[in-house]
Amino acid sequence: MRLRVEFTTEPFDLEEAPAHAVAAREVIQKAQLDAVDVGPFGNTAEGETDEVLTAVTALLRDSLAAGATRVSLQVNVIREETP
Repeated sequence: MRLRVEFTTEPFDLEEAPAHAVAAREVIQKAQLDAVDVGPFGNTAEGETDEVLTAVTALLRDSLAAGATRVSLQVNVIREETP
C-alpha cells in the first residue's frame, strides 16, 4: 500500500525556518520516500507503508525534540488506479 503524508510544524517563523521545521524536513528528505515536496507552509511525501510510518515516527520525535509545539499531520492511502 502507498501512503501520502502531509505535515506542518509550529510555531511558525516567517523570517527563517525554525529548528523544528528543519529537523522535520531533514527526516523526510533522508527517508526513502517519493514525491517529496518541501514548502514554507506545508510538506508532502509519498511512499510505501513501512517507509512512510518509519519517517513519521522520526519526524515526530525529532521535530518535538527541536522545539515544535504542534505537529499537524495527515496520512492518506493512495488508491491504485485500475485500467
